[in-house]
Amino acid sequence: MMSGEIVTDHDVLTPEQIRSDPMYNEVLYPFGFQWFAGVGFWAESAAWALTLQRTGREGSFEARDKRLLARLAPRLTETATLATAVGRVALTSMTNVLNQVQQPALVLNRRGMVLSTNAAADAGFDDDIRISNRRLMVRDKSALAKLDQLVDLIRSTPDSNALPAAPIPVRRTAKPPVVIRVLPIDGAARNVFLGARAMLTLSNLLPRPGPDPGLIAEAFDLTPAESRLAALLASGMSIDGVAERLRISRETVRNHLRSVFSKTGTHRQSELISLVSQLI
Repeated sequence: MMSGEIVTDHDVLTPEQIRSDPMYNEVLYPFGFQWFAGVGFWAESAAWALTLQRTGREGSFEARDKRLLARLAPRLTETATLATAVGRVALTSMTNVLNQVQQPALVLNRRGMVLSTNAAADAGFDDDIRISNRRLMVRDKSALAKLDQLVDLIRSTPDSNALPAAPIPVRRTAKPPVVIRVLPIDGAARNVFLGARAMLTLSNLLPRPGPDPGLIAEAFDLTPAESRLAALLASGMSIDGVAERLRISRETVRNHLRSVFSKTGTHRQSELISLVSQLI
């Protein structure tokens, strides 16, 4: 079929086999169908087949029908290959946009296998979260069970239906936990030939970037020294650590901090860190 030949019942089964085959007796005959013809075509490197069914009254596919259907195969290949290419571009655009903001993301197909990943995801994979044989694998057994449930849901839910999947927290041995969220695939990226079914984002897979001191200074009218102090505190550094990093005394750090509190309207380090972190 994939070499261009149109295949019918008569090419693969004898009349005796047709009479005893469960496919005919239990599936086709109850709905009035009896005869088929298969047209092979390609979607990039993937082999596909279009099967056409006829009723018993319409009769089987003859030589003339096969010649007409053979003319359809190249057009199906052109259409499917173009649809796949357009869908792949649309899908890459979606993951690249997330990559620009350092948001790791990957796409699963309708079999639950990884179809693509962005650079941010590739940079964050480790022994706790990784891709193995096109499967997303996690060391956390509880999270792995939930991922397996998600794959089962993807396989059993029609492509036109949303996936009612809750976020999946993944605990890691020496790093902060990751949260996997499921997003729908829409537009050109969602076509039968490409097979994209769901996009997964992985929050906290990569170390969170620290706030930009220049942005902090502009937002709160801080001096360069004050904005660097606020940025370092927001990144998790202690007062002593800030003093060592900036090569100033601990008392100077506290003086800068009092000025930062006044200009930002905060009163404690926790309030300041929470406020500045919103600028990330």
